[in-house]
Amino acid sequence: MRSVLQPLFAVDSRNFKTYISKTLSLLNQFSNGRLAAHGALLHGHLIKTGISSQRHIAVKLLVMYMTLGKSYESNEILKEFDGFNLVVANCLISANVNWGRPDEARRVFEEMPERNEVSWTALVSGLFRHGRVEEALWYFRRNPFRNVVSWTATISGLVQNGLKIDALQLLPMMLQSGVMPNNVTFPSVIRACGELGDFDLGMCLLGLVVKVGFEDNLTVSNAFITFFVRLGENDLAKRTFDKMKKKDVVSWTAILDMYVEQGNLKEARRIFDEMPERNEVSWSAMVSGYNHSGYVEEAANLFHQMFNKYGLKPNISCCSAVLSALGGLKAMQAGRTIHSLVLKLGFENSPFVGSSLVDLYCKCGRTEFGFLCFDSLREKNIVCWNSMVSGFSLNGQLTEARELFDQIPQRNNVTWNSLMTGYLEGEEYDKVFEVFNEMILSGETPNKYTFSTMLSACANLASLQKGKNLHCKLIKLGLQNDIFVDTALLDMYAKSGNIQSSLDIFKTMPSKNVVSWTAMIHGLAETGFAEESLEMFEQMRQTTPFSPNDSILLAVLFACSHCGLVDKGLHHFNSMQKVYGIIPKERHYMCVVDMLSRSGCLIEAEKFISRMPFEPEANTWAALLSGCRTYGDGNMADKISRRIQESGGYVLLSNVYASVGRWIDVLNTRKLMQDNGVLELLNSEMQFVSRTRTNYNFATSVPDSEAIQ
Repeated sequence: MRSVLQPLFAVDSRNFKTYISKTLSLLNQFSNGRLAAHGALLHGHLIKTGISSQRHIAVKLLVMYMTLGKSYESNEILKEFDGFNLVVANCLISANVNWGRPDEARRVFEEMPERNEVSWTALVSGLFRHGRVEEALWYFRRNPFRNVVSWTATISGLVQNGLKIDALQLLPMMLQSGVMPNNVTFPSVIRACGELGDFDLGMCLLGLVVKVGFEDNLTVSNAFITFFVRLGENDLAKRTFDKMKKKDVVSWTAILDMYVEQGNLKEARRIFDEMPERNEVSWSAMVSGYNHSGYVEEAANLFHQMFNKYGLKPNISCCSAVLSALGGLKAMQAGRTIHSLVLKLGFENSPFVGSSLVDLYCKCGRTEFGFLCFDSLREKNIVCWNSMVSGFSLNGQLTEARELFDQIPQRNNVTWNSLMTGYLEGEEYDKVFEVFNEMILSGETPNKYTFSTMLSACANLASLQKGKNLHCKLIKLGLQNDIFVDTALLDMYAKSGNIQSSLDIFKTMPSKNVVSWTAMIHGLAETGFAEESLEMFEQMRQTTPFSPNDSILLAVLFACSHCGLVDKGLHHFNSMQKVYGIIPKERHYMCVVDMLSRSGCLIEAEKFISRMPFEPEANTWAALLSGCRTYGDGNMADKISRRIQESGGYVLLSNVYASVGRWIDVLNTRKLMQDNGVLELLNSEMQFVSRTRTNYNFATSVPDSEAIQ
């Protein structure tokens, strides 16, 4: 207790005026710092000293308890007041507003025998705060004390309730009444201009600000930075920031937001590192920026520093961003830790945090946890519904995705696209078209992501006519010349065998990314234009800043295989890790085996397989067996067959024979499996799997023991 009240004990109690002054200061400090326990200790001390009942001390105690939401203590102090007290009545209006009781606040106001400007402003502000705009305006119009505070409260209340035009219309009325705006009024009207996107009106306000003499005011300057950033006038925002004589954390965060919005994370990080002070909003902006730009590891690391090193409490936006980042990393354990923090902070019912939790668990393959989070949300917005539909689709639970989709009260592009993407990845292409047709009939306009999905479905079906119809639709909607749509188009035409149309689209694309080049190189290689594919690869290397990825190098190896360019193919394979830092995958090795086998280098192919860092799959052995058949090397074919049998790979051997069309050998292998009891064992295992498999029903399933407590 002595440590809490030490500042008071240090004052000479004989100097009563100083003692009272320090007491009032401590009461304000405990009230503003929400230090309920400290306030209670001080109250007890004041009761002992006999000064708690003094009117100004009692009022301060009442204000403290009301601010801290302590209704019982407030009511006990109220009993000590005899008759009407204007200050106490004003405190009651504010307290009832804070406690969510606007009707009680209005009752207190109506029963007051006298009122001052504080009474009127407290009630008007409180009604606006609870969205009761008409009532607030009714009282404002009857307010006899229309000073700058009451005008500002009304303008700010209208802006907070989305009535920007009404708020701006009050400003000239305020000026005509002879009341000049202050450093609280201006930020509200500047915000209204920003939300309306009215640059000219904002510049008129800037002229008024200069005329009134508030151009150097910190709060007003911060409002103008936010206004300029919102309207994309980044140079003006930077100029305003640089001109400011004094900057606070809001100023720095506003300019940090500007660079984050631009996607200029390098400059944003420079500003962030230079900030003399950071708050939760600054950290949240940086974490969100890294996450949205795909730097998920950096986002997670920054959050860890914020919470563990600096001890700052994250806000809803920051928690949502880091959960999204951890979902991208599929970091289940770290995500569960943040989920625990979310529960401690009381953010679990936020739709933004809830949708990020759903996204996290679904990306980690735990849709049952995702649905628990989704189902526990009191209010679900469209993002929450979309996250859950997307989560089921991502995990191949298309029945559940469709059932949930049918329950959504309102759908948007993302909803439809999520279900279509699920059917696309599940190779249910007819369902993709069914959902697309439903989307058109519902009146929803497809966007570029919709068409990318649809064109991918056409490409997999090799349906040129459907692809052309989609091409016509997207031209009508003005979606051509979009990099995502054009890439999907050229891929569709290439896979449908119309390589010329694919090349025409590629050549006319206003901009290309590495995915566009990959699709074109692949398209040429797979349609028999192997030499042109290799030429396109060299063109990409020499004329663009893009580095080849594993998909492009697969196309290059495929082209080398079909052109018989063994030395060139081996060169590209060997350069994957040495030059580009890409570790070859099973399909790259298979392509090299195919290339060697096609060229008759069967011994080299066999040696290459023996050096592979993993067990070869059926396609790899099939490529070598195909080469043996082409070049009539029966001895090697038998040798390969024996090797597979010795390793117990009967199913693999059967698949290899089937892939090269040796159906007699397939039958012989299955007979051998039956003789050795392998087939019977395999069948019994399949029956066991069939008996124990259960489809997850999102409406009734209970999660396992790992569920969130």
